[in-house]
Amino acid sequence: MESYTIGQAARLLGVSVDTARRWADAERFPTRRDGTRRMVDGPDLAAFCVEVAQEGGDDEGAPYTSARNAFPGIVTGVKLGTVDAQVEIQAGPHRVVSLLTREAVEELGLEVGARATARVKSTSVFIDRA
Repeated sequence: MESYTIGQAARLLGVSVDTARRWADAERFPTRRDGTRRMVDGPDLAAFCVEVAQEGGDDEGAPYTSARNAFPGIVTGVKLGTVDAQVEIQAGPHRVVSLLTREAVEELGLEVGARATARVKSTSVFIDRA
């Protein structure tokens, strides 16, 4: 079974190490000692990640969509072409790049610094094990 340090757990959760420590101290997820380090077992961290995602899933005013993979973040780059555009979003530790029409970018008002959510729905999703 894989285990994670508090720092690794924080990165996977997309929060600061201090936040992860506070959650552990409040017993929101179980930890154990491995010498001087606090460790989180993989299955416990996975369950907590799902719980945290569900807590944030009740956004009033959120669009109705069938795309379940949502990455809220901030626009960090916009490259406009004549017809197309490339938008880059930093969503926690994830960099998401999307190609879309220039018209869509302009209608949505996407510019560097704007909050945006990348939604992913695909029949081909590749998963690598670290």
